[in-house]
Amino acid sequence: MKRFILTGTPGAGKTVLLRQLERDGFGVVEEAATDVIALEQAQGIAEPWTDPGFIDHVVELQRRRQRRAAALADEIQFHDRSVFCTAALADYLGYPASPALTRELAYLAQEAVFERRVFLVRSLGFVAPTAARRITQDQAVRFEAIHERTYRDHGFEIVSIAAGGVLDRVAEIRRAL
Repeated sequence: MKRFILTGTPGAGKTVLLRQLERDGFGVVEEAATDVIALEQAQGIAEPWTDPGFIDHVVELQRRRQRRAAALADEIQFHDRSVFCTAALADYLGYPASPALTRELAYLAQEAVFERRVFLVRSLGFVAPTAARRITQDQAVRFEAIHERTYRDHGFEIVSIAAGGVLDRVAEIRRAL
């Protein structure tokens, strides 16, 4: 099984691309951070990312989803983010890497869970705010650079997916396979 990561800044279109890849028959694994945010906001926590424990909640959900997906028979899977993205998020938020984050990063590296080519979905040039996405375009540009640096620091090759239409971007991903 080959597992590829889609990464990039919030609002770059990763989830839309993931939906198209799923429609095209590929296995997909959902992003965890947005779901953690939604759950905590439903519990009355307006900005869950302001608590350093938020990172560990994301790591745990990512870990469970990745392990569950490993049991599937998909020839190729696409993951909407990974724990490496969570490391970038911790960096962006100014949090040190927690023991849970460090353990999961080491596990993923040791087991070579993901393909070394990562699809960095470039910003569309704007960010549409949502309850979970409260980031300006300038912040998004900075966050995208942190993602790229984090993946390179962990030995990944970046495959840049330029802004464009969904089908064009998916075709670009498919050509890189």
